[in-house]
Amino acid sequence: MSEQQQRLWAVRGATKVERNDPEQILSATEELMRELLSRNELELDRIVSCIFTSTHNLNAEFPAVAARNVGLNHVPLLCAQEIDVPGSMPGVVRVLVHYYAPAGHEPSHTYLGEAQALRSDLTAAQ
Repeated sequence: MSEQQQRLWAVRGATKVERNDPEQILSATEELMRELLSRNELELDRIVSCIFTSTHNLNAEFPAVAARNVGLNHVPLLCAQEIDVPGSMPGVVRVLVHYYAPAGHEPSHTYLGEAQALRSDLTAAQ
């Protein structure tokens, strides 16, 4: 990919995790990251950073561990807790990925499974 006409982009994604279990968190987050990387044709060396959040009921593992498992070994990663809004969907891992891509690129936000309900405006693209 040519260095000319590159710009910084951000893409979002989310997935629902069934249980507060390390393997469940890692499996769901790895699936999310692989799908987000694939849909956006992201090269690992173009990724600037990733911010993960999880709902208050998911604390058995850091979602960022899953990003390391899919090859993001040299990317700064940060985990935080999502705001606990009454009535919001529990068991959700979200990610915000910053990356460089051509100026004409269109980010493909990736919401998997039940998490698609978080962005019904994007459901048709899922």
